[in-house]
Amino acid sequence: MPTRKPTPLVVVTGASQGIGAAIARAFAEAVPGVRLALLARSARNLASVARSCERLGAVAEAFPCDVTDEADVARAEGAVRLRFGAADVLVNNAGKYIAAPFLSTTVADFDRTIAANLRSLFLVTKAFAPAMLKRRRGDIFNMGSIAGITAYPGSPAYTAAKFGVAGLSKSIRLEFKDKGVRVCCVHPGATVSPSWKGSGVPAARMMPAEDVAQAFLALYRMSRRTVVEEIVLRPQLGDL
Repeated sequence: MPTRKPTPLVVVTGASQGIGAAIARAFAEAVPGVRLALLARSARNLASVARSCERLGAVAEAFPCDVTDEADVARAEGAVRLRFGAADVLVNNAGKYIAAPFLSTTVADFDRTIAANLRSLFLVTKAFAPAMLKRRRGDIFNMGSIAGITAYPGSPAYTAAKFGVAGLSKSIRLEFKDKGVRVCCVHPGATVSPSWKGSGVPAARMMPAEDVAQAFLALYRMSRRTVVEEIVLRPQLGDL
C-alpha cells in the first residue's frame, strides 16, 4: 500500500488579522487538507483565525509568538516542528506601520518598526529555513511594500524597514536558489487592513486583503521550475 504524502505545512506570521489572516484562509480554501501554523502575539485572535481555517478544511493551530524576540521564535519553531514537522512554505507577513516625519520619529518607534518588519523576517527565516535547505525544497514568501521600492514621505522608519525587507529577500534568494528553496518578495500598495484604520481612506480606494492573499497562493502553485522574485500590487487608481 503506497505511503500517503503529507499535506503541505504553511507557516504564516502576523496571522491574527488583516492580510496574514487572509493568506491563511486562502491556503485553507484552496489547498485540500493544508496544515497551517499561525504565528502572532494575540492568542485570542489567532485562535479565531485558526477556527475559520478549519471550517474551510485545513488543519490549523495557533502558536502565540513575539516574532521580534529570538528566544520566542526558537521556542515557536520547536513547537511547530513537534506538532507538524518541517515547514514547506514560510510567509513572513508580520509587520508594523508607524507614521511620523523624520524629526518626529522617536528612537523607540524606529526600533519597533525595524524589529516588527525586518528583524522578525530575519529571525523567523533563520529558524525555519534550515529544514527546507536540508530537504532541498521550500518556499519563503516575504511581505514587502510599495514603501520598499518608492520612499514614503512621513514614514521614514517604515520605508527603511521595507527597503531592508526587499534587500534581504534578494540576498536570501541568491543564497538559496541552487538549494531548491524559492524566495519571493511581494510589494502591495494600500490594502484594507488594520494599518489603515482611522485614516479616513475609503475601503473602495484600496485593495482587498483577499486579493493580496491570492498573490501568495499563486506563487505557491507555480511549478518548481519557476520562481517569481518580486510582485508589485497597486490599487487600480494608483498609490495614495
